[in-house]
Amino acid sequence: MASMCARILERCRERENVTFIVTPPTSRRRRPFAGKRTQSTSSPNRVQSAPDFRSRSGQAGGPPPVAAPKLRDVPFDAAVVAASPFTALGLTVPLVRAVLDEGYTKPSPVQAEVVPLVLAGRDVLAMAQTGTGKTAAFVLPILQRLAAEGPSSRRVRALILTPTRELAAQIAERVSVYGKHLSLRHALVYGGVSQRGQEIALRAGPDILVATPGRLLDLMQQRIVTLDAVTHFVLDEADRMLDMGFVHDVRRIGAALQSKRQTLLFSATIAGGIESLAQSMLVQAARVAITPAVTTAETVEQSVVFVSRADKPALLERVLREGSSGRTLVFTRTKHGANRLSERLDRAGFRSAAIHGNKTQGARERALDSFRRGTTLVLVATDVAARGIDVDDISLVVNFDLPNVAESYVHRVGRTGRAGASGRAISFCDRDEQSLLRDVERLIRRRLPPWQGEKPIAVAPAPQPA
Repeated sequence: MASMCARILERCRERENVTFIVTPPTSRRRRPFAGKRTQSTSSPNRVQSAPDFRSRSGQAGGPPPVAAPKLRDVPFDAAVVAASPFTALGLTVPLVRAVLDEGYTKPSPVQAEVVPLVLAGRDVLAMAQTGTGKTAAFVLPILQRLAAEGPSSRRVRALILTPTRELAAQIAERVSVYGKHLSLRHALVYGGVSQRGQEIALRAGPDILVATPGRLLDLMQQRIVTLDAVTHFVLDEADRMLDMGFVHDVRRIGAALQSKRQTLLFSATIAGGIESLAQSMLVQAARVAITPAVTTAETVEQSVVFVSRADKPALLERVLREGSSGRTLVFTRTKHGANRLSERLDRAGFRSAAIHGNKTQGARERALDSFRRGTTLVLVATDVAARGIDVDDISLVVNFDLPNVAESYVHRVGRTGRAGASGRAISFCDRDEQSLLRDVERLIRRRLPPWQGEKPIAVAPAPQPA
């Protein structure tokens, strides 16, 4: 810089006589530096970015840079985890921690039987009544096996198929809760809503996919999802799949999977159709039967009232006023009947909501959420929702209409008396439903006693013993 200035001065002198006056620099305040500072300043409150502690000679000097703090897991008691009965089943620490966080102290009978079999890679056909913990029995070991297989391949490796949207959402929520200490992704797919958000979730490469058959087949036909990498296949509520006509969809989905896989079938009831489906999809399966093929929980007090159809609404109002201070679930046979009954209960002063297949997914979720929070005390539902309503503390189940399929009675009644709690179930039976009542009693191997409440109006005569 100095040599360049000297050359300029010399050229100017050659052209003409010019006098240069050089003034000393003034003590102006320096403007703040807008770039990235590397030197420490005297201001104690200034946040430094990437400080450099090297000396002028380039050698490292001064205190070493402080590393950014790492996120730590929530502390836990290793001794408690090691002593947990879930650890004795073969589950790893992250899964046992998640289970203990949920307040579980010991595995249910179906979990104690199924978890070791799934961890060992066996196919399983499990029969257990509703509310005994079937979801954790297959979700926990599948999470562990996927985590042991290594990092995510961004392809679906586990498929869980369910008959209803509500049940699919509940299983996906359990996957999230149980797998919160693992680096596994999951996605949820069901009909009744726009598939745009589901497409985005599938492009993220989930390890686990929870789906209903109809929407899954649509996405497969659009080539949005492929299942050729699935190594774990779960059919939950398999008998309900048959009742709802999903058997052909299930077979089509099963044909798209690789033959070398682990298949698990879970259901509260096993009929002839399930046996044939199991034989076509399972390989040397281990059978687990925690309870008899069809039964209801012993903690549920069951009864029947013989009443004419026209007097059923008035009897329901009387039952609600007399004996129910908590949540009540009422089952009807038809969707329109559910709507009409809910409207009548609202006019009578009971806060109620209806849920069935014609309702949009948003309306169904709002009704369930209101029922869980206690804003709605009476939920009127059809059998399509019997398997998908997982609400704690349902004190009373009312069969306003007896089901056409006797097995559905077990699932209806199973909404109360869950996890060892007590509950009540009352069935209304008119003259035309007495054959349905006999089917139910034959199925559960017991006669339903008469309701011990106030004598109902227009009582129909009781049928002769079967």
